[in-house]
Amino acid sequence: MVETTSVDSSELDLLTEGRHGHPHAILGPHVHDGGVTVRVLRHLADSVAIRHGETVTPLEHVHGGIWAGELDVATVPDYRVEVTYDGGAPTSYDDPYRYLPTVGETDLHLINEGRHEQLWDVLGAHVQRLESGVTGTSFAVWAPSAQGVRIKGEFNSWDGREHPMRQLGVSGVWELFVPDVGAGTHYKFAVLGADGEWHEKADPMAFRSEKAPLTASIVWESSHEWGDQAWMEARRSKQPVDEPMSVYELHLASWRKHFDGRLYSWQELADALVPYVQDLGFTHVELMPVMQHPFGGSWGYHVTSYFATDARFGEPDGLKLLIDRLHQAGVGVILDWVPGHFATDEWALARFDGTPLYEDPNPQRGWHKEWGSHIFNFGRHEVRNFLYANALYWLEEFHADGLRVDGVASMLYLDYAREHGEWTPNKYGGRENLEAVQFLQEMNATVYKRVPGVITVAEESTAWPGVTGPTSEGGLGFGFKWNMGWMHDSLTYVSKDPIYRSHHHGQMTFSLVYAFTENYVLPISHDEVVHGKGSLLRKMPGDRWQQLANLRAYLAYMWAHPGKQLLFMGCEIGQESEWAESRELDWWLLDHPEHRGVHAMVRDMNHAYADSGALWGRDNSPEGFQWLDANDANRNVLAFVRRSPGSPDVVCLANFAALPHEGYRLPLPAAGTWREILNTDAAAYTGSGVGNFGVVTAVEGDHHGLPAHADIVVPPLATVWLRQES
Repeated sequence: MVETTSVDSSELDLLTEGRHGHPHAILGPHVHDGGVTVRVLRHLADSVAIRHGETVTPLEHVHGGIWAGELDVATVPDYRVEVTYDGGAPTSYDDPYRYLPTVGETDLHLINEGRHEQLWDVLGAHVQRLESGVTGTSFAVWAPSAQGVRIKGEFNSWDGREHPMRQLGVSGVWELFVPDVGAGTHYKFAVLGADGEWHEKADPMAFRSEKAPLTASIVWESSHEWGDQAWMEARRSKQPVDEPMSVYELHLASWRKHFDGRLYSWQELADALVPYVQDLGFTHVELMPVMQHPFGGSWGYHVTSYFATDARFGEPDGLKLLIDRLHQAGVGVILDWVPGHFATDEWALARFDGTPLYEDPNPQRGWHKEWGSHIFNFGRHEVRNFLYANALYWLEEFHADGLRVDGVASMLYLDYAREHGEWTPNKYGGRENLEAVQFLQEMNATVYKRVPGVITVAEESTAWPGVTGPTSEGGLGFGFKWNMGWMHDSLTYVSKDPIYRSHHHGQMTFSLVYAFTENYVLPISHDEVVHGKGSLLRKMPGDRWQQLANLRAYLAYMWAHPGKQLLFMGCEIGQESEWAESRELDWWLLDHPEHRGVHAMVRDMNHAYADSGALWGRDNSPEGFQWLDANDANRNVLAFVRRSPGSPDVVCLANFAALPHEGYRLPLPAAGTWREILNTDAAAYTGSGVGNFGVVTAVEGDHHGLPAHADIVVPPLATVWLRQES
């Protein structure tokens, strides 16, 4: 009979019930005077034995699935456990409970303080190759209020009772190394919550997930070999605010599809998207969320696995391949990122350890009425750590060049989407969410410190001051902010019939009152072409010719306006129908000359923009902009000059009237020769032939002191760019 008096029966009960925080104190090998006692937890087994060398020692069942026996050795040998079920042949496996913790004290200290910047290297599932030659996977999860945590997966027939995890000190981290488990293994955590209920949970730090509606996590080990070293080296020394940036935003699932409706894989997207974007001359793509989410119709903004890529497109290395190929083609990659709120699915982050762990426990702060989702607990430093480590993960591990942060306004204000009485002021009596502000400042400061040359972009729709201001001066620390005011004003203006535009002229000039208070991106995003808003083309008034002309003129005006540009997919081909995530773009439109013309104009515009430093070198400085004609409301004309040191000046002349202006006297910064580098009314863009850009000669002003000028014909509904020739 095996002696078990050294372990109290109540301890054994806790172990079998899954409530023991230190299963290694009971299970595995334990050296004592003259021998080694081994205990194994195997429910429903017929027999259990320990084999070391040629010696086989049978174990006895002593309590609730616990088997024990004594090895006649002085030190712990390299042993294996042999188990038989239902009279079958013995199955041999290595014992997880003979291994030391795989998470070090320094890691635990940093996790406790919420300062572990590479959290993904510690938590989650990691294939380990030990010096002894043993290969397995270490599992670690943060669940501080759990009474017990088990791992269940393919390796234990999804019976988590066989693999209880140990709690490491007071860190809230539970850990277990399981030998012989490798990449591709499906698993979940079974968490006995503070509420006394078992919760089956996906790994919050999983690198790969099953394709929805399946919900298991998958052990993943990357094998991608990067080929973008030149891009990454150059990125470190860049200042994006002073670089050209024209961004093509796309939803990967609906950009292109197979004829039978299947999604393109990462590889297929790389083959099709990279040459397309490179040919059009966009400097960046912005990908709507590529993180794992359970419902495609959500577009990815209700995330369930923040460290896993969208399983619909394939394995995680596929996204690395896509980004790698884009970089090698000279195209940067911005990822949409959602740190403000998360999905409510019970198998994911929600009440992870039986308590509101990731979500704010105060329902006035922890529930997003507008989006039906949980709001992160920004007041908890471990949660802030989880989020900013996630930001670093995508920038460092996937070489992303930037993150566009979704819904920043919803994070900043306690009363966002809440009625009177549904929110409580902060400690100073204000409506600002001070904890969210702290998180955003921490995130931005950490990102810019660790990953030089990348950007963060705030989707922030209010007048919050200092969104792109440095954190050292109380700013939020973003690199850029979406200019939602410009977007609303300009779209309202161009949606008017030209005969009414003179009454709304200020909507096209007001943006210059504040254009240099932040570093702005001008966004025509997916939000503006969905949910009944119509496509960008269909926002334009008039007949088909006028709509297309308005579209071309508007885009050229947008590209010349101070700030970087973002355009949603489909706008570059004059998409007529409103965007829907369930179908691909209307690529057949390119069979029509007038839509090919829009496409060609966007290509020419991007290349002319990139070649003209005046259009981007001083986007954030009033010295880079000068009005030439801001007040000609009656003729719906806007004219301005863009300039930057070392680059020839560029004049933008936009005529938003449906009639040409013959003999228009265009004031110019200097006399000399000015060449058209873009004319959106050129015949090449209307399907009527090949247009030729012209040359304009500016004469000196007369004796009345008029500036240099040129008398020119301004085409109707057209924007012209002129660049001064040396």
